Amino acid sequence: MNENYQSENSSDSKKSIGLIPGFSKLTKEEKLKFICERFHQTPKEAEKILKSFWHEDSEVQKNLDEFSENTISNFPVPYGIVPNVLINGQNYFVPMAIEESSVVAAAAKASKFWFTRGGFKAKVVNTLKVGQVHFKWSGEKETLFNVFEESKEIIRDELTPVLESMEKRGGGLKDIELLDKTDVEENYFQLKATFETCDAMGANFINTVLENIGAQLKCIFDDLSYDGELEIIMAILSNYTPDCLVNVEVSCPVADLAEPSLGMSAEEFAEKFATAVRIACIDPYRATTHNKGIFNGIDAVVIATGNDFRAIEACGHSYAARDGQYRSLSKCEVENGYFTFSIDIPLALGTVGGLTTLHPLAKFSLDILGRPSSKELMEIVATIGLAQNFGAVRSLVTTGIQKGHMKMHLMNILNHLGATDEEREDAKIYFKDNIVSFSEVKKYLSDARDYQ
Repeated sequence: MNENYQSENSSDSKKSIGLIPGFSKLTKEEKLKFICERFHQTPKEAEKILKSFWHEDSEVQKNLDEFSENTISNFPVPYGIVPNVLINGQNYFVPMAIEESSVVAAAAKASKFWFTRGGFKAKVVNTLKVGQVHFKWSGEKETLFNVFEESKEIIRDELTPVLESMEKRGGGLKDIELLDKTDVEENYFQLKATFETCDAMGANFINTVLENIGAQLKCIFDDLSYDGELEIIMAILSNYTPDCLVNVEVSCPVADLAEPSLGMSAEEFAEKFATAVRIACIDPYRATTHNKGIFNGIDAVVIATGNDFRAIEACGHSYAARDGQYRSLSKCEVENGYFTFSIDIPLALGTVGGLTTLHPLAKFSLDILGRPSSKELMEIVATIGLAQNFGAVRSLVTTGIQKGHMKMHLMNILNHLGATDEEREDAKIYFKDNIVSFSEVKKYLSDARDYQ
């Protein structure tokens, strides 16, 4: 190993904030050894733990390593299934990758509830994605707009080799619009382009087209020597895709909501539920947690299918604030004896390319879902978001969120406290009718062990 990476195993060494160059040039084994020796009290044990999460198939592990940079291990999260998700008359078993214990259970419970009440109705409204070329122009606005209109078709023609493959699949560049942004930034203009990328998420395709457009625009103005300078600032897709939209809803007569577990009449539950959703529409503090619950479901399916949950979250939260205030992404109506719960949410997803092809579990997830198109995946993902939201709000307005959540969290607490298999089974029986908290579980175990 390079002498720059020799660990001194001293507290001063571990607290050093000096630059350590060349880490990325080390082999995977060297990186792992350096991290364990420098930052862990028992390096050999740390190495053993990290290597225990390596995939036993070296080719699979090589594939996983190449997804990122400076990899030294894998970070597993539970991979679960939500059964019996009825969408547009089709029964799906939906994979979810998430570590929060109550999420899959809540989605499964809500899906079962609505399965016997007609299921979820989903519809993709649109699938357009957006990209931008940001630039500055110091000349006359009229000149800029005139030249752009005269050159628009020329720019499109020059893009033919880049667009050809996507256009054969029914997608491509749909429109380019020149926007004047000088009211917010001096000399700032923008080309806003809209795209259809079919079953691909399309990030690389969009960015390639945008950079090509920017280069062409720059050449046009440089060659014609207009009285003004055009400077390209950047060309990049936008993760805000409000026109890549899907709608999902569930509805039934209010009377059909009746269940003994509600602890109230169906009418009272419906009104209380609708009020809770309205509060999330008017109060940003509540809306933030409300929408986080929606993304508990959405993110888990997005991750399981190899899509970008960070882009999905960024877009969803922007969409929730589209009128200037952050609001609930879902809405609820109780009218003429009917209960309707729905969501409109933008989801730019892909089912071909990227990790959807390379990650073995992402491929498996798409197999479970029947190899859906990107539109079908949009419907599935949005449905799980709505199911998750229904389960959370139902708990909030009935038993309270902690009862179900802490029941699911019981196993985590028992594991933390080192409970045996027998103690775990006994604890599950005891806490079936008792409040679950860390202190109560700890006391229960202590008392049980003292009794023995």
